[in-house]
Amino acid sequence: MSEETENKEQSLFEAPPPAEQERMCEAMLFASAEPLTRAELEARMPHGCDAAQALANLARRYEGRGVRLIKVGEAWAMRTAPDLGYLMQKETVETRKLSRAATETLAIIAYHQPVTRAEIEEIRGVSVSRGTLDQLLELEWVRFGRRRSTPGRPVTFVVTQHFLDHFGLESTRDLPGLKELRAAGLLDSRPPPDSLTRGGGEDGDEDDEQDMLFDD
Repeated sequence: MSEETENKEQSLFEAPPPAEQERMCEAMLFASAEPLTRAELEARMPHGCDAAQALANLARRYEGRGVRLIKVGEAWAMRTAPDLGYLMQKETVETRKLSRAATETLAIIAYHQPVTRAEIEEIRGVSVSRGTLDQLLELEWVRFGRRRSTPGRPVTFVVTQHFLDHFGLESTRDLPGLKELRAAGLLDSRPPPDSLTRGGGEDGDEDDEQDMLFDD
């Protein structure tokens, strides 16, 4: 059977009404533990469905509600309204704190991606321990990007959709600026007291665990 014939046969079946398409997308998004892309939604829906339009309609319907539909990178997810987050505090699982080294490394990757390990070390001024990058990879906030077309073809690092989802960002363009970071106390323009004695060595894992910049 040719592709043209198959398309003609499929066109004989009308797509469900828009309201039914919205219900389908709504059900899948509520049931999914991970954000879903438009393509993933349409792959499960009957032929002829328009997931993009259904998502746009759902987003408008959930405006101002306790649950809202948000875009995470190229995917979509149902999330609790930010101002009602305090109601979920008892159900919130305590997450691991990031070390200072991991926090700085994550910030460099987010703001400079794609970035190589050597470039991270150049920006920080100290070597990056393997454990620091392993922690970020384990959290699935960072992943390997494309290799650079330079001698040695070093691998690059980029942030993931999990990172965007965790911090409520649609893309890295929504990251706060330097003034916002300083106002929040997450960025200090002054060098740390021990910076003169580090001597460019590797991050100390034990020291890092005692110096936390932020907690989820």
